[in-house]
Amino acid sequence: MVPFAIHATRGLLRDERSRRKTMAVALLVAVLMLVAGLTVLRPCLNPHEHPWRFILFWFACAWETVLVLLLALLDMLLIRARARAARQQFREEFSKGTLSEPPNTPERE
Repeated sequence: MVPFAIHATRGLLRDERSRRKTMAVALLVAVLMLVAGLTVLRPCLNPHEHPWRFILFWFACAWETVLVLLLALLDMLLIRARARAARQQFREEFSKGTLSEPPNTPERE
């Protein structure tokens, strides 16, 4: 079970589209938990009457929020790394003079 979970997590983190969908769903869940905890579930989460329910619910809400923040940080770092690699490749091509010619543009008369 553990190797499968690790493999699935790697696949999820490497695929940009899946990672962003997961981030959106986790953010939606965190916002819904926040709204529900402050409105509908407020009587059930009274810390004086149900301390463990209160602690577990808000811990889960914080967990979702941290998950979203970490996924966003990972996404930002991967985007920066991709941009850095593209700049480096451009510099190498430019220094070699192997850039493709710009498309033909009509000459001005």
